[in-house]
Amino acid sequence: MTFATLHTNSAASTITRIIDVFRRTSSRKIRAQLSMVPRRHSLSALLPRVDGRGRAMVMEILIPTPAIRNLVREDKIHQIYSAMQTGTGQTGMQTFNQALASAYFSKAISLDVALSRSSNADELQDMINRGVSAPSGGGKCRQEAIESFAGHSKDDGSRVSVTD
Repeated sequence: MTFATLHTNSAASTITRIIDVFRRTSSRKIRAQLSMVPRRHSLSALLPRVDGRGRAMVMEILIPTPAIRNLVREDKIHQIYSAMQTGTGQTGMQTFNQALASAYFSKAISLDVALSRSSNADELQDMINRGVSAPSGGGKCRQEAIESFAGHSKDDGSRVSVTD
């Protein structure tokens, strides 16, 4: 079941946006509840393929591991990105930059498209220069995230965040 579809720049900003909907006085309670509910947060964009034949899906995936849930509860949302980077191989998480680098290395998108869509182009350029992208893995959670986007991604390249 999809909880929400939001237009945000990252999985972490999706969490912040949901919390900000509620009054400041209840934010602690909301963070505690939000940390326990979702199975994953995903963010996708459909970007023009380098061969000109359609679009390639690029996806950020946040799996709410115990560490991620604790960061949400403790209002340390700013640390989620680093947790995603370090938890990539074991859990199937990947940052948007890791997804962009993977799409570039697989020749699905051009370097110009990748850099223009990144919220941190310097980090992405460094990843590409070092030959780093998201490691494969994550199994079922990653596959479920990809399947959940079949009906949610827009074909205009905008980022769409889905929380399941």
